[in-house]
Amino acid sequence: MTRLAHSARTLGAMGLLGLALPVNAALTTTALVRGWARPAASADPRRSSPSRPRTVMVSGGKMTKALALCRAFHAAGHRVVLVESARYRLTGHRFSRAVDAFHTIPDAGSPDYADALEAIVRAEGVDVYVPVCSPASSIADARAKKQLEQVCEVVHLDPDRLELVDDKFRFARAAAAAGLGVPDTHLVTDAQQVLDHDFSGATRPYILKSIAYDPVHRLDLTRLPHRDMEAFVRSLPISEANPWILQEFVEGTEYCTHSTVRDGRLTVYCCCESSAFQVNYDHVEHPGIRAWVDTFVGEAGLTGQVSLDFIVDEHDEVFAIECNPRTHSAITLLHDHPGVAAAYLEDDPDAEVVVPTAAGRPTYWTYHELWRLLAERGRRERLRVLREGTDAIFDWDDPLPFLVEHHVQVPWLLLRSLVEGRPWLRVDFNIGKLVEAGGD
Repeated sequence: MTRLAHSARTLGAMGLLGLALPVNAALTTTALVRGWARPAASADPRRSSPSRPRTVMVSGGKMTKALALCRAFHAAGHRVVLVESARYRLTGHRFSRAVDAFHTIPDAGSPDYADALEAIVRAEGVDVYVPVCSPASSIADARAKKQLEQVCEVVHLDPDRLELVDDKFRFARAAAAAGLGVPDTHLVTDAQQVLDHDFSGATRPYILKSIAYDPVHRLDLTRLPHRDMEAFVRSLPISEANPWILQEFVEGTEYCTHSTVRDGRLTVYCCCESSAFQVNYDHVEHPGIRAWVDTFVGEAGLTGQVSLDFIVDEHDEVFAIECNPRTHSAITLLHDHPGVAAAYLEDDPDAEVVVPTAAGRPTYWTYHELWRLLAERGRRERLRVLREGTDAIFDWDDPLPFLVEHHVQVPWLLLRSLVEGRPWLRVDFNIGKLVEAGGD
């Protein structure tokens, strides 16, 4: 994309956000006035008083899933500290009434990352740290865990467990060793390995996936083999330093799951049908997937948060395709569940697993839905989503994040992109950022 085309696209996005500002501002003002008019005693009917109130630090402040956890901890009577890197310091979530303190921290790649987290933990008297990781920060948080555990509890995987599940090849081998379904998977460190692979006996096509998070190629599901395979494979950045996997492509229905785990035992679980760009969540029960997750987290003895992605084929056979060791946005489905905080903070082996309630509404992001109404077909479906679901950010008792996210945070990122000439692929209100090549 040329600099001129990028500038025009960025200005167009900012213009559309400007058109929506008056409606958003009116809605936010109405919510604030409504809150001020209510008696103080009934200001937040969901708030409770725990027997052991704690200070909880949540990272990933730009992302909706971080806001969802902040609200859950606040509603359970805990004090919440939110942190985020300086680049996203204008996140609308810092203005949530659920957030008692906000701090900026260095980027995850900084040598000062763990020290900065520890300084905040000590200054704020943090009891529990719950990382809400980007792909770039999950390993940094795992490495910081040993240091932080000297002063607080950390709800995150240990480095060795994290590196196991985050590596698509090692994860597939570990799952297969536990007798669980995974597609046929091969490690690739050179394009020639793909070209030399014997596809003759394959009953399914294969795809290539980067082991490291790649925001550009992650959506490329080019089937192999094909006529122009050599040109395609050699165009990819495959190397010893940047390994990929060649994985069997299983046709079927995609699912994504969130699991919070303590000592190999599920405490929180959500499962949804999935897609390449997921901004709609609706819990579904699939016993085969739940059994797969229960077995894997138990066999691996995990403690922390993991997001597992699945394909279920036409015979209802379950295949796990990857594991991301971090919070999943599907956790927004727990917006009305009173047990989330306890599931994260209390060690109760007899407690039931927290899952979305039967009465809980699916979640969406309004501005994504509005864009689809304008630009895509299937408007009846979009209207159904708006009617039957709930916005993952907006809350009548906590409206400021909805205003600031859409009309301060994202416009500021767009303005920076315009000034710096940095092209972007997509505005993602869910994770509060512009998706860019080589981004976090």
